[in-house]
Amino acid sequence: MNSDSDLQIAGDILEVPHLLQPPREHPATVAEFVGLARAIAADRSQWEHLVQYDATSRWYHRLRTGPGYEVWLLSWVPGQGSGLHDHGPSSGVLTVLEGTLTERTERGTRALAPGAQRVFAPGYVHEVVNDALQPAVSLHVYYPGLTEMPMHTRCAAEAVRVA
Repeated sequence: MNSDSDLQIAGDILEVPHLLQPPREHPATVAEFVGLARAIAADRSQWEHLVQYDATSRWYHRLRTGPGYEVWLLSWVPGQGSGLHDHGPSSGVLTVLEGTLTERTERGTRALAPGAQRVFAPGYVHEVVNDALQPAVSLHVYYPGLTEMPMHTRCAAEAVRVA
């Protein structure tokens, strides 16, 4: 009779703390950036009191910075949009906190309800718009921090789709 268990073979991982990685103070992987965005979204006390609405342009507020990354809070009144753009060399996580936003890409259009997240790499071209009748709030994490946001024309976006 073989009585070897995983614990007998590998040992109790809790008995070998040197094998456990210490928790990181700042995110460093895509999964950790997504987790950061989810944690902030879940804790309304971190952002709700800061939100403002501006009828003339999208409102934004840098909520947090860390080594090489930034977290931004944005509000969108009905009809406001980002225009077709990319984020230069930055990757990002977009999380909808309140309301509904519409994301348009070369692949199509999708509605993003509260809790929806989009993860993107450098060069990802999209447009985000509040097509709804209610204001919306979103959270954006950029790594590295956002240094440019090149705008694109519809014709250029169509050319990319055809090529």
